Amino acid sequence: MSAYSYEILETKERLLEDNDQHAKAIQSMLHQKGVFFVNLMSSPGSGKTTTLLQTIQALSSQYRIGVIEADMDSDVDAAAIANTGCPVIQLHTGGCCHMTADMTRRGLERLPLEQLDLVFLENIGNLVCPAEFDTGAHCNVLLLSTPEGDDKPLKYPLMFQVSHLMLVNKMDVASVFDFDIEKATQRARSLNPDLEVLPITAATGEGMEAWFAWLKDHMEAWRKMR
Repeated sequence: MSAYSYEILETKERLLEDNDQHAKAIQSMLHQKGVFFVNLMSSPGSGKTTTLLQTIQALSSQYRIGVIEADMDSDVDAAAIANTGCPVIQLHTGGCCHMTADMTRRGLERLPLEQLDLVFLENIGNLVCPAEFDTGAHCNVLLLSTPEGDDKPLKYPLMFQVSHLMLVNKMDVASVFDFDIEKATQRARSLNPDLEVLPITAATGEGMEAWFAWLKDHMEAWRKMR
């Protein structure tokens, strides 16, 4: 009896390849419309929504802002963002722990992009899966909260490698959780030497001006390059 021949397909490799094509299409679309896109990632409870609300409040007089909220379920965060008056789209992933570029595209297409300057994706709370997928964003911003510990770069290296900025949130309680920002920064930069780091406390506004300035600088630099 002759053996059957078979083919091996590396599905993850193909999935990431397809995702990269979708991400490039997103960047092309945003380039044409003049919209700067920020992917905000973190663990659950690190303060993404609070940071986002503070950012909208501070910058909405200068920029027209839209938001994509990604969650496995619920619309709690979208409701909070909607109260600011910003257009917001809630995406439910149905148990999927990350956003792909194709999912992101569907959210972007439902926002009034012609009327926007800046769009945030509040990604699903997870330090693993979201880091694997390019969403087409112009920059990846990671929130690390002090209760999580300063060893997270050692445990979830890819997230720190793909991010452009690390916001270290909840600095007001850093001493309570024995969080050492110098250790966190050193560990993160051992993985990504170009990673910028800003300490903040989103709930009180401490350090937020530096974050706003960073964001505006990167937006304006992108605009000049278009």
